Amino acid sequence: MYKFLTLTNLRRVVQLFAFVFMVYGALLFNTFYSNDKLTTNLPALSCAYDKQSGDYCALIPLQHQFHHRVGGIFDGDIISSLMPTFLTLGGFIILIIILNKAFCGWMCPLGFFQEMITIIGKKLKIKQIKSLDRETLKKVRPIKWFIFAFLVLIFPFLAGLGFVGHELGNPYCNICPSRILTTLATGDISQLYVDKSNMTLMILSLIADFLFGLMIAMALFVRQPFCRICPMLPLQSVFKKVGLLRLVKNGSDKCSSCSNCAKECPMDIFEITNIESNKNITYTDCTLCGRCVEFCPHDDILKLKYGTFDIVSSSKEAFKKRNKIEKGIYK
Repeated sequence: MYKFLTLTNLRRVVQLFAFVFMVYGALLFNTFYSNDKLTTNLPALSCAYDKQSGDYCALIPLQHQFHHRVGGIFDGDIISSLMPTFLTLGGFIILIIILNKAFCGWMCPLGFFQEMITIIGKKLKIKQIKSLDRETLKKVRPIKWFIFAFLVLIFPFLAGLGFVGHELGNPYCNICPSRILTTLATGDISQLYVDKSNMTLMILSLIADFLFGLMIAMALFVRQPFCRICPMLPLQSVFKKVGLLRLVKNGSDKCSSCSNCAKECPMDIFEITNIESNKNITYTDCTLCGRCVEFCPHDDILKLKYGTFDIVSSSKEAFKKRNKIEKGIYK
């Protein structure tokens, strides 16, 4: 019975319920219009193109506001131009304060989908890459910042000013695999297409289709392939220090540098192994999934804390039981 009572299994149950709500939530609340969603500031990739969704992510309104509103600053209409962006970021910050980056590790439909594909890969006995090497990580990690800067902010802003075409008004949405996933999950195949309206849109739609297929193929043997380049992580990292939920390490005199935490981290955050004393180590790539806490073999070195309260702490006994479960399932 114990093997079912793990933090990872609890998280997957939460992910499943979150997936159902985010993809089909409008069916429960009759909220089929964008302005009727529970929130449009979500720190996770839930897509507005899915008409049945319960809410959608902050990246969508941010792009549209930079495209259609921010240009008004140069016409002297500063308050009305910036107010929608302030409201979007304000709602986003409130949600980050509540759950911080756990929106990625516990609630994102695209993250859950990738985890399920990885589990299928294990069941098919496809050889898995346990961890990416540090050189590869150094090359991959900056990509999310590039995507966030150019596709979420710069190109929409330039489109609003007329320096580039309006087809670049929401370029991230045009390539986002969540747009394809969540619409396909509702039986809508309209987002899996090649847009022949113009060359730019055709290229973006081809990138989207390729990226969606590549994500599925890579998830069979690499953990969380798209999460590593997701632009939601940079946006979250700007506000992560205000979040009540956080990962804390206190390994100044106990940590043996066994590297179990980094090996089990689905995002391969090798910095977790650094010796720290009661420090918030919610790194940019961290999704607060808690795997590192589960597999730390020492008492109270790693903790998930909410405010001043300990939610989950590492322990020798829990590690022994968890390790037996892992070997039993994946031997």
